[in-house]
Amino acid sequence: MATMKFLCDTKRCIECNGCVTACKNENDSALEWGIQRRRVVTINDGKPGEASISVACMHCSDAPCMAVCPANCFYKTEDGIVLHDKDTCIGCGYCFYACPFGAPQFPQKSVFGGRGKMDKCTFCAGGPEENHSDKERKQYGANRIAEGKLPMCAELCATKALLAGDAEVVSNIFRERVASRGSNKAIWG
Repeated sequence: MATMKFLCDTKRCIECNGCVTACKNENDSALEWGIQRRRVVTINDGKPGEASISVACMHCSDAPCMAVCPANCFYKTEDGIVLHDKDTCIGCGYCFYACPFGAPQFPQKSVFGGRGKMDKCTFCAGGPEENHSDKERKQYGANRIAEGKLPMCAELCATKALLAGDAEVVSNIFRERVASRGSNKAIWG
């Protein structure tokens, strides 16, 4: 079985935020105000060595969010996609502090008080509800994986900087890109 992963090629990312918009549009019914499952971060903005990277949940093999959750709302699919059950989530925020990528998000309903249910990137794989049910779409967004498609953010990346899919295939594509960079025979490295 394939292990699904994201990879962002910083040499190709042009900080267009197309991945952010694609994610928001594909999952709009599931996202509360203030939730942004994907974002683009730029390092050394305007200086030599500037690089942009599209960041979301990286669906870690040994996910720290799963390790610290007292409600056990996180689970991993056969594809290695880390998902969560919003009905089980207690909104404690432990996952937020444990994640090195800042993937868990909480709705910004009020300044004080409870955070509400956590939300994060689902790799467009829905949630624990029945595939393509109205409840799944409203709570978790699109389930493109069940349709045999890749996440919308990677599908719509104009420069193909954001890669998603089987980890072996993704790493082979990236390996070929790195090997061809600097070659005068490469069309676009």
